[in-house]
Amino acid sequence: MTGAAPQWVPTDEDVATARVTDFARFVADRTGVATTDYQSLWQWSVDEPAAFWATLWDYFELGQRGEKVLENDTMPGAQWFPGVTLNYVDRVIRNARTDRPAIIHVVEDGPDIEVSWAELLGRTAAFAEKLRSLGVGVGDRVAGYLPNIPEAVIAFLATASVGAIWSACGQDYSAKAALDRLGQLEPVVLVTAAGYDFGGKHYDKNEDVEALREGLPTLKETVLASELTATGGELTTVPVGFDHPLWILYSSGTTGKPKGIVHGHGGVVLEHLKAVALQSDIGQNDTFFWYTSPSWMMWNFQIAGLLVGATIVCYSGSPNSPAPDALWDIAARLRVTVLGTSPGYVLGCAKAGAVPRKEHDLAALRTVGITGSSLPPSSSLWLRDNVGEHVQVASISGGTDVVSAFIGGVRTVPVWPGELSAPFLGCALDAWDESGNPVRGEVGELVITKPMPSMPIYFWNDDDGSRYRSAYFEMFPGVWRHGDWITITEHGSVIVHGRSDSTLNRHGIRMGSADIYQSVERLPEIAEALVIGCEQEDGGYWMPLFVVLADGAELTDDLRERIKKAIRDEVSPRHVPDEIIEAPGVPHTRTGKKLEVPIKKLFAGADAAKIVERTAVDDPDLLDWYANLKR
Repeated sequence: MTGAAPQWVPTDEDVATARVTDFARFVADRTGVATTDYQSLWQWSVDEPAAFWATLWDYFELGQRGEKVLENDTMPGAQWFPGVTLNYVDRVIRNARTDRPAIIHVVEDGPDIEVSWAELLGRTAAFAEKLRSLGVGVGDRVAGYLPNIPEAVIAFLATASVGAIWSACGQDYSAKAALDRLGQLEPVVLVTAAGYDFGGKHYDKNEDVEALREGLPTLKETVLASELTATGGELTTVPVGFDHPLWILYSSGTTGKPKGIVHGHGGVVLEHLKAVALQSDIGQNDTFFWYTSPSWMMWNFQIAGLLVGATIVCYSGSPNSPAPDALWDIAARLRVTVLGTSPGYVLGCAKAGAVPRKEHDLAALRTVGITGSSLPPSSSLWLRDNVGEHVQVASISGGTDVVSAFIGGVRTVPVWPGELSAPFLGCALDAWDESGNPVRGEVGELVITKPMPSMPIYFWNDDDGSRYRSAYFEMFPGVWRHGDWITITEHGSVIVHGRSDSTLNRHGIRMGSADIYQSVERLPEIAEALVIGCEQEDGGYWMPLFVVLADGAELTDDLRERIKKAIRDEVSPRHVPDEIIEAPGVPHTRTGKKLEVPIKKLFAGADAAKIVERTAVDDPDLLDWYANLKR
């Protein structure tokens, strides 16, 4: 635990006007349960999950729900709101308004383009009619191969409105990587674009689109984003069951074909209303911008802004173009109230010497959301000092698995540097040791002990459910084990230490890689780092640290000693690596996660061709460098 004082504390006005406070009053009126603060509200929500989710349904006025909320409370297998029908798009339609745009499309080197609510719904209605004319209906799959543009949102909403299932990849994926995902689904329609601009360069994707079409023999039609300009009449929706598939997202796919993770309409609507309105305090007067791509679950999460009537921002350009502070410039220009980015972007801004609060008018900015990896205390404090003391830092952690977060910020709870403020409502989060005993103040496995409606309804092509069970329920039967190391602090916040399947275990002491990265990557000479721990045949343990140097830096003896000192002083002497090795880069999944486990397997003797699927890696050539080093 950091031991630091909070860097941000909600004011009395923050607490009084927060949507979660209003919800607590609704809970008291509806159920008679009077809660005194966020912690007691959370405790009720996990002690009485059926009552919590039913009350949430009523609070957001989602319509008739029936008396039965939870058919059983086992995992996997929980059945939520049996017999209820709805459609995700209904919640979007009810927010139509004329005083604010639904979407603002930001393009590199071009004017911002506003899409009104009427235009959004009209263009969605026209494409929905197009889908119906092609015979697309309930259960059919529509695939997207698109940048983060309004047409991607329109295509998704039209697909969902007719009861079909949406699945997408960003155009940073090659045709083969996209086929590894979309090819599993036998889609009937492909929605795509000719290319996109990034960092001042145009990327023509016509060849990849043609390869994708050839690899998808079930397609009835390919539709270009540039064709989605017509507007139709009233947008109508097909009512579907609570668990009817809404979309299919994918695991990273680093160890084989990516798993298709299927989420239902009802679970996503409930989870996203909770996460966006109650946890993030986003509403009708907000502009919500998360820098993301259709390949990443945060794209799906950002669309949830439409569920509460907020304006969302689509941007497929570079976060560093024309300058390292490009996202802050967009946030200032659009008067963004909630901005989402990554720890890597924050660190890059810090190293570039950016001071956003001086260079941009960020008075409208209320919250900076962070996800993708752990945010170091130093970066959190940098945001306070260089973006604004008034800005809440809402670091979140969850995953594609639930297309949301388990832990994050809430408007009524303080922010401690390097810590996630609280578990989300309805998320029965705990930290367990290997024997399944809860632990506090020390590292444990992140587990969820009760079901949530947004847990996957199933994996695609997993008829017997074996892949689903093995992904989450093998270690602790009946309990979701997520695969992260966490510490729950004495004030109820959570520290995330990294993936438990890449745990460093030196002399029987478990350590998280994130703690090492936080200390090393702050050094100006280090662009990025990767640490692994390998058991040796003689019973020894080898823990190398690979460092990618910043431009102009050299790995001198002095730098090696400063790296070791930083780790020794800021983490512990046990975390100091056995060796520091200069590397040309760190390989990542397409969503930016470091490939710790595959590299560890490679150094343990695994075949480089079998440890990872190259199309799932951002720079596959780096794998060859590590393989050559192993040899």
